[in-house]
Amino acid sequence: MIKLLKIEFKKILTYRIFWILTGLYFIFLTLGLLMAEFMINKQVDSINSRSPIPFPHITIYFFPWIWQNITFFATIRYVLIFPAIVIIILITNEFTFKTIRQNVINGMSKAEFLSSKLLLILIISLIMTVLLTVGTLILGMSYTSELTLAMITDKAAFMVGFFITMLTLQIYALFFGFIFRNTGLAIALFTLYLFIAEPILYYFLKSPIVFENNISPYLPLNAVLRLTEYPSIPLLKNLMGITLQDSVSWVACLIPSGYAAIMIGIVYWVLVKRDL
Repeated sequence: MIKLLKIEFKKILTYRIFWILTGLYFIFLTLGLLMAEFMINKQVDSINSRSPIPFPHITIYFFPWIWQNITFFATIRYVLIFPAIVIIILITNEFTFKTIRQNVINGMSKAEFLSSKLLLILIISLIMTVLLTVGTLILGMSYTSELTLAMITDKAAFMVGFFITMLTLQIYALFFGFIFRNTGLAIALFTLYLFIAEPILYYFLKSPIVFENNISPYLPLNAVLRLTEYPSIPLLKNLMGITLQDSVSWVACLIPSGYAAIMIGIVYWVLVKRDL
């Protein structure tokens, strides 16, 4: 395992695009999280300008609900696209520059090659989760008065949802990279599915005219995004009638994990059957 990770880190250590995209991800993520409360309260001001009953400004950085709020804003589609693109580029470059062929010639099995990519995805997901956890703790402690340990740990399980979101979405990206092998094509198709194809399919399947029972929550990407479906903002409940989450459902975590396992199986089968 250590040997496989050393090989992967050696590949990305001097890879400029990897560090540029990773840096952009953290910049956009940090700015988005810090600006989230300001943007929400701008919407509250807009509503208040048309409402006879004013709504108070909202604070999202307090314990215990900060865990849900931060993980929600950290897993919106426009943010998640960055780590996904990084993984697609890393995978497709292996085929573009024939490094996968060289690794196999040098004695690495195809199973080991796939394992090295999965280990890299696991490490990236863990690092992102740890950094987000630390940032959330700092923000929460800064904004919350009369802190208790119970308040801090109450909703911390939302970070498990964030970890599973990052892990499974990057495995989805790995799937696109291995299946299509061309960087531009894989990124274009993944982006198309993320922002256009599945949202259209979601609303189509949601219609009772098409299916009596709504199966749209079980679509691959929607299953990931539903792990932290809404932020903990009372305005959503009071004004829009939305049912807010109290916790991350362990059953809901199994759905994207199942898709990820199936995609890993398909990728391995393709690796074995197709020429490098």
